[in-house]
Amino acid sequence: MVEICAFVATGYHGQIVKVEVDMRRGLPGAEIIGLPDSAVKEAKERVRVAIKNSGHEFPRERLLINLTPASIKKEGSTFDLAIAIAILYHSEQIAISNWSGSLLILGELELSGRVRGVRGALSAVAQSINHDIRYAILPIENIHEAQEVQSIEIWPVSSLQEAMEALIAISHQEKPPKNVNQSSPNLPNYPFDMADLKGQPTVKRLLEIAASGRHHFLLFGPPGCGKTLSCKILESISPPLSFEESLEVSQIYSLKNELHQGLIHYPPFRMPHHSASSEGIIGGGKQILPGEISLAHQGVLFLDETPEFGKHLLQTLREPLENRRISIARAGLNSWYPADFQLAMSANVCPCGALGRSDRTCLCSPAQIAKYWKRMGAAILDRIDMRLAVQPVAPEELLAERSESSQEVRARVIATRQRQKERYQHESITTNAQLQGELLEKYCHLEEADQAIFFKIMQKLSLSARAGHSILRVARTIADMTSSPNIAKEHLLEAASYRRYGDQDLYWIDI
Repeated sequence: MVEICAFVATGYHGQIVKVEVDMRRGLPGAEIIGLPDSAVKEAKERVRVAIKNSGHEFPRERLLINLTPASIKKEGSTFDLAIAIAILYHSEQIAISNWSGSLLILGELELSGRVRGVRGALSAVAQSINHDIRYAILPIENIHEAQEVQSIEIWPVSSLQEAMEALIAISHQEKPPKNVNQSSPNLPNYPFDMADLKGQPTVKRLLEIAASGRHHFLLFGPPGCGKTLSCKILESISPPLSFEESLEVSQIYSLKNELHQGLIHYPPFRMPHHSASSEGIIGGGKQILPGEISLAHQGVLFLDETPEFGKHLLQTLREPLENRRISIARAGLNSWYPADFQLAMSANVCPCGALGRSDRTCLCSPAQIAKYWKRMGAAILDRIDMRLAVQPVAPEELLAERSESSQEVRARVIATRQRQKERYQHESITTNAQLQGELLEKYCHLEEADQAIFFKIMQKLSLSARAGHSILRVARTIADMTSSPNIAKEHLLEAASYRRYGDQDLYWIDI
């Protein structure tokens, strides 16, 4: 007995769906049950014509097609090919040997019998392994994203006829054709390089520290001083993803139907516009699709001119910043997506943008400036490990020689990340930015003399407990960059310099 399965993309993992067909006497026709939406109900007409145009006969009996489990709403045209194969199999139009097993079949059918690609193929294949499914028939358009998943044989097809032939081959224990076009982890051609950033040595230092420990950071200063360019450079110094991280990220993009060239091997960089909706950034919609925070998973989420984003929208970032995932409830359904991103923020110092420039006069009152910064909210700012005031570049620095490249900086970042990976190999974290609670106490231990310095910093800057933990995390990263096993005085002082601003709402005063 052949068990034919399809897939419904609900949330990150989705759900494997079994396709059952019952043929009985009665008026010819077909009915689909199992909570299908309108697109799934229309499948019976597409399937009927596709079967006839492929040279086969649509059964004259009464057909009942059940998609189980029936408690989950079935959406989209992903089920077309599975329904067609199930009908042809049960009507004995596919001559297979005495073989039994389960297989995954995905694809949308055109009236000609041609198979179109679908979204979520990578998630479907990954989830199939958990259901002991070892064979999959997929549209050839989706083969690039699913071929690197192990423990499952994947048959690429471009038509209904090829899908039938693939099922026959599977029943004869034949092997699928090998696809030589594996995705390549070649380094992307980044548009910006560290060498493009003139001057700004403190900004370059912050970027390397932030990339090494995946710390959230904020750059603020007058327009034209290089804040946006600096944040865009961050992706060029970030290390490549591990295979497990690559699968996670690629699975999200597959669900969004944005995976076009195999697995994603480098951290994504997402830069949403400040006018983007909550659904676009957080996720949601009719089909509960992942938003920008999930598309930035294991990568960077850059909010340029952060105060221009809606205050409510910024407050919704608290959950993913704390839990590294986002839960979305809609129409009685609860879905979740990974959202472990590094948050990069930039902002002007005041609404008019003139504050901090010697050649312009700021006309904003202190009350207006305070209101401007409060748009971001204290809850979000308190979770930002590093803040830096960026000054305009001197004219003579604009013509200076290019500094070290992103490739050189990235090599150091990779080495620092490797030290963290080895240290946390038996823990539930991978980077210093994730240190919390007991792990923070365990790996950020200070000697007695350094503890006195830490307490003095906390008192002088009037820092909260969360801010103190932030300093320890950044100091741990700075120590790792110098291969130091312990946090020293110089590491603490440098880490504290990145918390000088914001905890007393004095962003425009050098405290």
